[in-house]
Amino acid sequence: MKKLILVGLCTIVTMLNVTAQEELEKTKPEYEVKVITSVESIVPLGLGRSRLISANAERDYREFSSEQTEEDNTRNKSKRKDIRVKDFEETKLLNFYNIGGIRFQNIAANDAVISSKLTSMLANGWDLIFVTSAVESDAGETDEQGIFITRYIFKRRL
Repeated sequence: MKKLILVGLCTIVTMLNVTAQEELEKTKPEYEVKVITSVESIVPLGLGRSRLISANAERDYREFSSEQTEEDNTRNKSKRKDIRVKDFEETKLLNFYNIGGIRFQNIAANDAVISSKLTSMLANGWDLIFVTSAVESDAGETDEQGIFITRYIFKRRL
């Protein structure tokens, strides 16, 4: 009789453990997402900096988020220093301009470097799902700032 009770208890514990693992599997994300960003300078005379950036560290957005309601509009108290990532890959790119003006060879060189990175990502099982670009360009004589930024968004199945 004791053996029968022991076998029954072991069976119940095993079934509960399997059920708990199945529930945990349901909450796991199916995909992971990776963002690669190119920042290309369009500052006159080639004085800017251009880079291809890829974070190696992970962040959970929930740690830096707050929810505002009519009843509770408490300000988000997360610290910017906790959001910063110091573990990232930085690849040099060339600036769009040099002292002679726009440099088409630099654009072609950047295309080659960016293509190499994208090809590497695809070879490592990532799928390119979205690309978005933006420009902040010269706004006149007193504005010597400008960047061309592109975000490449990838996903892969976990």
